[in-house]
Amino acid sequence: MSNGLSDRINNLSTSQTLAMAALARELKAQGKDIISLSLGEPDFNTPDFIKEAAKKAIDENYSTYSPVDGYLELKEAICRKFKRDNNLDYKPANIVVSTGAKQSLYNVAQCMINDGDEVILPAPFWVSYSEIIKMSGGIPVEVPTSIENDFKITPEQLESAITPKTKMIWYSSPCNPSGSVYSREEFTAIAEVLKKYPNIYVVADEIYEHINFSGTFCSMASIPGMFERTITVNGVAKAFAMTGWRIGYIGAPEFIAKACTKMQGQVTSGANSIAQRATITAVDADPSVLNEMVAAFKSRRDLVVGLIKEIPGLKINVPEGAFYVFPDVSSFFGKTLRGTVINNADDFSMYLLSEANVATVTGDAFGNPNCIRFSYATSEELLTEAMKRIKEVLA
Repeated sequence: MSNGLSDRINNLSTSQTLAMAALARELKAQGKDIISLSLGEPDFNTPDFIKEAAKKAIDENYSTYSPVDGYLELKEAICRKFKRDNNLDYKPANIVVSTGAKQSLYNVAQCMINDGDEVILPAPFWVSYSEIIKMSGGIPVEVPTSIENDFKITPEQLESAITPKTKMIWYSSPCNPSGSVYSREEFTAIAEVLKKYPNIYVVADEIYEHINFSGTFCSMASIPGMFERTITVNGVAKAFAMTGWRIGYIGAPEFIAKACTKMQGQVTSGANSIAQRATITAVDADPSVLNEMVAAFKSRRDLVVGLIKEIPGLKINVPEGAFYVFPDVSSFFGKTLRGTVINNADDFSMYLLSEANVATVTGDAFGNPNCIRFSYATSEELLTEAMKRIKEVLA
């Protein structure tokens, strides 16, 4: 007998990052001294100038439904941001504001993917990509990358993954979970492959754009010939420490933006009105207001990479953006640690939780079964303690 639920929800995986964060909270509530390195959330407060804009919006009574695709003033501000930071000439008709970048991605998938369409995912990829694609009837095609190549897909790998059914490629740069940042040269080489296949669209997730230590940032849509077939996804969650405000947006060809507005109109309508007004202030701000936060993340990255290099058996590269490290832990597979057999990254991640009281996320969730993800969006003191505990339980 069925459980009464749809096949769609029965076949859907739970978000591993959220599941691990919930488990860490549960163990904390039981009195365990858990250090959680599982959630991708800045540990900074939303800047005061953004909070002031929200208070002003409340006082000005922005309390009615907003337009489905976002306030015109916000869409204009997003266009200015795209021009300033990415040299992209979007118009308000190309912009759709949603309840977080996750909804932006879901809208795009629902509007563009038909049953059986293939979507190329350079692995590792953000946990929700594959599930959103499957929910929309698509088939995720995972292309494994290696730590030696900084977890980046090569043009040759992309070419060999393309079939007549390929509809899209989805990626994030800076990448969650690997922290990899693609250079203009790398994107140009990938674009050369895609130009042979004019019917393939690109979803470029740029949510970590400003948390970037590489010194440069390139948008795929800025590569000649790619603007008309790239959907640029961004938001204010990560850079402005506004995860709970739930504002994401896309810049896309107008027919795609219209379709996403149509979809959203039947699902959530316009995003939160107060959060949208505050976001105008955020995206209009000079990115230099983020320098202090970005410097703190870079310092933490250097600390964590240095400490991981001192732990025998963990293999690490130096990520150039976001706030994650993604070490390869496969040297422990098949070994027994304190009576626990480690068969895979899931076992390894659970072992760290039970023995070291450190919550991480298995790389399996991101399409890479050899790695685990640490978020370093917490204090240097806690990061140092976490790495000390991990080193002890792996000795």
